[in-house]
Amino acid sequence: MPRIHLSLPPEQYAEFFTAEQVGRLDALGTVTRDDPGKRCTATELLAYDVVVTGWGSPALPGVPPESSALRLVAHAAGSVRHVVPAALLEHGVQVTQSAAAMADAVAEFALTLCLNLLRNVHTYDRAMYTAADWSSREWGGLGGELPAQRIGVVGASRTGRSFVRMVRALGAAVTVFDPYLSAADAASLGVTRVDLATLLANSDVVVVHAPVTAETTGMLGAAELALIPDGGILVNTARSAVLDEKALTAELVSGRLRAGLDVFDVEPLPAGHPLLRLPNVIVTPHEAGASVQSREAQGRIAVDEIERFLTGQPLRHEVTRDRYDHLA
Repeated sequence: MPRIHLSLPPEQYAEFFTAEQVGRLDALGTVTRDDPGKRCTATELLAYDVVVTGWGSPALPGVPPESSALRLVAHAAGSVRHVVPAALLEHGVQVTQSAAAMADAVAEFALTLCLNLLRNVHTYDRAMYTAADWSSREWGGLGGELPAQRIGVVGASRTGRSFVRMVRALGAAVTVFDPYLSAADAASLGVTRVDLATLLANSDVVVVHAPVTAETTGMLGAAELALIPDGGILVNTARSAVLDEKALTAELVSGRLRAGLDVFDVEPLPAGHPLLRLPNVIVTPHEAGASVQSREAQGRIAVDEIERFLTGQPLRHEVTRDRYDHLA
């Protein structure tokens, strides 16, 4: 039987795999797991036919030795880049990921940040702890409703498209910047395609859903952020590298913009960071994709893909070499 190894810490194993999924795996091969006190090394993982990876799994070698048994890496998380180098895809190893399981969860979280910032929920919450005068407008003032906002989405990724569907269902008009979004797909989503500068200058709420690639790294710098209208909101649940965090922090310190941020240049966010002290910012600990449902879906997709691979069926979430550079 094929040898299947789960290169996961105990907490990820418990969140990803229900009893049903464990039973399915056991029926597919000989299944082993990392010991809690000793994780398998990258070299040791090459002895297995199938390896399930997650956050914290060791980076595999780009060129496996001839003795390697590895045929499939089922990454039960999002980006595979920290685990699978591009070169490995050119040596007969197939790779799949579970990023699709998190798209709705991240989109929903981004929407949550938008609504909280628009309606001043975070400001009201903080004021309640200081016994603020309920009749005072100094602790937030009147908020705005979502349908009245011009929503700009940077990146028509899986998550970006899920977010678009959510905000459109609530009555908002949406523009999108994504050079890979076709006219047909834009029409299907019900959005207007625009260039980045136009989107930023004409959006009350800018939501980032772009992956980190050579094209997107640093694309929201000081000049781009300056285009967002005064009082505008920026929400980033994608990756910090897409924008210039120092430039954004300067805008937020000035009070000109508001932001909801789940990703940062350094994680965990260091104590004393300016973003932790600003009343116009909501910060969260990179948890946008984390929910009971998304975690179980991540495990389910991994098991589904392993089953397809071992029974000769095509993978549905394969990371090919052509797609590798454009995925989150």
